[in-house]
Amino acid sequence: MRLRHTLAAAAGVTVLLLSVPGSAYAAEGDFSYTHSDSSGAEEQATLHDPASRRCITLPEAAQEYNQPPAHSPRNRTDTFAIVFTNADCSGDEYTLRPHTGIAGERLKFRSVIFH
Repeated sequence: MRLRHTLAAAAGVTVLLLSVPGSAYAAEGDFSYTHSDSSGAEEQATLHDPASRRCITLPEAAQEYNQPPAHSPRNRTDTFAIVFTNADCSGDEYTLRPHTGIAGERLKFRSVIFH
């Protein structure tokens, strides 16, 4: 009888673990930044509900020798955003707090990860 209850409890835990919603793996909210377009004009871009624990190289700033880095990040997500000076989340890093993390145009970056 005890074994049956133990197995039933284990099965219930397994079902709960497998039913975790996909949004648990995404930062909720917006992360915005400024970048230059191909003509050099500044534009705003936003990542809406970005994936967590995955490096995101910004397509507008990915090529070190052909594109200027992004700047002026605004973290309005519910998790920490760590921005990196180079693509692929390498180089110097700077952490922005959840909801209120902002930095000026002096902070240049090419990639970000959310934790």
